[in-house]
Amino acid sequence: MLGTILSIVFSGFLLGALARWAVPGPDPMPFWLTVLIGLGGSIIGGGIVAAFLGADKDVSSSDYFSIVTGSIIASILLVVAYRRFVQKRPITGPQAHEQPTRGIGIDRMRSRLGGGGRRTGSDQAAADRARAELLEKIDSLHQAGLLTDEEYQEKRAQAIRSA
Repeated sequence: MLGTILSIVFSGFLLGALARWAVPGPDPMPFWLTVLIGLGGSIIGGGIVAAFLGADKDVSSSDYFSIVTGSIIASILLVVAYRRFVQKRPITGPQAHEQPTRGIGIDRMRSRLGGGGRRTGSDQAAADRARAELLEKIDSLHQAGLLTDEEYQEKRAQAIRSA
C-alpha cells in the first residue's frame, strides 16, 4: 500500500517536473502542486488517450507510450493554464522569463531570497522601466500645469526614493 502511494506521488512529480521544464521561464511552486499538476495531467491526458484507443483490456506497449505522451501533454497544458490564469503571465517572450509576482508559493520563494530584497536582472530592469514611466508622467503633469513646482519636486523625489 505504501509503495503504491509513493509510486503514484513519484510519477505525479515526474510528470509535473517534465511539464514545468517544457514551459520556458521560472515557475516557483511547491512540491505538492507539481505532484498535483502531474497527476491531473495523467488523469486527464492519459484517460482521454486510453478512452480513444479503447485500451481497457489489451494494452500494447505502443498504447502505453501514447498514454504517457498524452499525460505529459496534458500536464504541460495545465502548467500553461496555471501560468496564464493564476500567475497572469505570458507563456513566451521576454516577460515569460521574469520572476512571477503572483501564484502559489511566491511568498515562500521571496522569503527564501531574503525577504524579497534581491532582484534579478530582469526584475531590476522592469522596476527601472516602471520608475522611468512614472517620472515621465510626473514631468508631463508639471508641464501641463497640473502640478506646482513644489508638488513636482516632491513627487519626483518620492519616485526616485522608491527605487
